[in-house]
Amino acid sequence: METVTIVPMPVLSRIVAPNGVVFYRSPALAAVGIPHGFSTRVGGISAGPFASLNLGNPNGCPVQDPSANIPLNYDRLHAAIGAVGRARAFVHQVHGDRVVVATAGAAFDHHAKADAVVCTDLGRVAAVRVADCVPVLLATADGRAVAAVHAGWRGVVAGVVTKAVEALRRSAGEAGPATGRAGAGGAGVPLVAAVGPSIGFDAFEVGPEVAAEFERAFGGDAAGLLKPSANAGKAMADLRGGIRLQLLAAGVDVGAIDTTDRCTFRDAEEFFSHRRENGVTGRMAALIGPVA
Repeated sequence: METVTIVPMPVLSRIVAPNGVVFYRSPALAAVGIPHGFSTRVGGISAGPFASLNLGNPNGCPVQDPSANIPLNYDRLHAAIGAVGRARAFVHQVHGDRVVVATAGAAFDHHAKADAVVCTDLGRVAAVRVADCVPVLLATADGRAVAAVHAGWRGVVAGVVTKAVEALRRSAGEAGPATGRAGAGGAGVPLVAAVGPSIGFDAFEVGPEVAAEFERAFGGDAAGLLKPSANAGKAMADLRGGIRLQLLAAGVDVGAIDTTDRCTFRDAEEFFSHRRENGVTGRMAALIGPVA
């Protein structure tokens, strides 16, 4: 039998900023000098179910954080990650696979329905919001083009991470080949990637229809991304594991992918969780900006 060597993934660093904001940072992205961060719920001004670094209100929920709190919380996060004065390029997230691009001198549509933002504008940071879904930050090895991706299970099986990689390479002047399969991609411009805190393998229970989507998207690799649940007919799904496979298939070197074992559902002291709190909760954000 062939021996398979499992290469451990580098891990994110937990940072406590001077202003009290707690966030996670990628050593690989930091080595390039890229301002970035995966926020936690710690270090803001919001209260109640939104305590304290809330960065977005839940859609359709009768309980809302006062809207004035959110930009002040973003100001605190921008200061913590070294992005003071940069505008945010964010979108209306819809759990799809569309990627939009923010370039210098061009207007940006914050109402665009998309789930990934590529950015080459030094005056902006690409941003996505999460509360269990996986935030992914990407950058070219020189840091001149970056991307932020929101990946729930629908986005993962649709291949939003792969499409963000391809769009990022196009922005850097070279695109990897596309095949339409959720794990497909190809080698090209060297990239650095960081996969942030999200709902973990042991907490993300799905029904048979979602398990079938993983099997469709990942083929034989899906066996390693699903395991039986204690509840009959259900399965546990590994979102971060699926994204790791997609990044590797897209030609990102295994040593250039930082990740974490932090679970938004389990680690309530640090993270909001839509599933744990039945929707009455805040939002974290993942931000990243290019460098000259």
